[in-house]
Amino acid sequence: MVEDRSLKGPQVCAVGVNYSSTPLTIREKLSIPKSQMQDALASLRDYVPRGIILDTCNRTEIYALSNDSHYAERALRQFLEDWSGVSGEELSPHLYVHHNYRAMRRLCKITSGLYSMIIGEHEILGQVGQALENAEEAKMVDTPLRRLFQHAISTGRKVREETGISRNALSVSSVAVDISSRVTCVEVQNCRVLLLGAGEAGKLVARAFVQRGSSAISVASRSFRRAQELAQNLGAQAIDIKEMGIEMAESDIVISCTGSPHLVIHDELVRKAMSWRPDRKLVIVDIAVPRDVEPEVEEIENVTLYDIDDLNQILGTNHEERQREVEAALGIITSELEYLIEWWETLEAKPTIGRLMQMAEDVRQRQLNMTIKKLPPLTTEQEANLEAMTKAIVNKILHNPIQYLRKNGHTNEEVVRVLRELFALDEQTKK
Repeated sequence: MVEDRSLKGPQVCAVGVNYSSTPLTIREKLSIPKSQMQDALASLRDYVPRGIILDTCNRTEIYALSNDSHYAERALRQFLEDWSGVSGEELSPHLYVHHNYRAMRRLCKITSGLYSMIIGEHEILGQVGQALENAEEAKMVDTPLRRLFQHAISTGRKVREETGISRNALSVSSVAVDISSRVTCVEVQNCRVLLLGAGEAGKLVARAFVQRGSSAISVASRSFRRAQELAQNLGAQAIDIKEMGIEMAESDIVISCTGSPHLVIHDELVRKAMSWRPDRKLVIVDIAVPRDVEPEVEEIENVTLYDIDDLNQILGTNHEERQREVEAALGIITSELEYLIEWWETLEAKPTIGRLMQMAEDVRQRQLNMTIKKLPPLTTEQEANLEAMTKAIVNKILHNPIQYLRKNGHTNEEVVRVLRELFALDEQTKK
């Protein structure tokens, strides 16, 4: 199988869980809120030298580089256990692990929307970009890891440009709108909506409601300032999160996506709100991971509760409709990965190339200085011309050996060894 091919150069390991392999009760324990991401990355540094955490409502995955990808696997497993408090015995049945080419291919499939709840959705591109940005901020990224993520993002864009996989693509936010209005039997434009959470997910949901004609939207957030900013941009109303019970009693739909590590909506709060409007339906859509809403809420009369896994079941038809575009997407991913692999596998030869160039530059500089001392005084222009000429000679001599190394060094270790001995590069390093 193409996904089992070996990889020369730095070794890649990906470890994680997602909505298709792991129940929400475990995923929410592994989920890392945005507010804790830098702490998590700082902790990850104790397990692997370089790594990126990709955390969305549907997955928690870690990508790391190491000289030994199996060592990285053990380290990443231990990190997830230690960080989440989930035992290895409980975690192992749900955890997937990919090494090297398969890990690279998986990331490209993710950015292309092939592993999303809604095939072809766009939001994942921004989420992968944010994961890279977070890791950059934590100084957990080196050149190969950065190149891998940037390449995956560009591949995801190309898949969307050259296939119909994202044509009329839905999103979790738009589906939340559709489900809510369908259950309440009230047209969206006539619904009163309470949105809890003013982060990126909250913005997407709010925009989806506005686009469908809803004008009665209230926004609450743990940060009242952020709620005000979102409400102002959308012509909505900001409320203090302490007043959400009162507002819930007046609402038809509640969308919760706060990113809080703890429950935000408890059974008691909803029961009290429903006591003021017992015969009126209330739909609560919880798209947060970890969950915002206490599961017992679904037992309250006239209350319908959906979580992120419920959306997955409802969206099965969307998956089937887009499946025919998957083959075309996979072809693009395979082709684009060849370019990355070609670059990746030159990394093994790069230290040798660097030493060869440095040795040549040292010789050039030394001989040039000796020659200039023996010549009559030169003008600045003459010295510059002599400098340029010696550099050109060195570059011409080294061109073919370096190109050969870049092309063959990753497949023929003997070539690298002979060249290092021929030019005594290891001796140069000792000096």
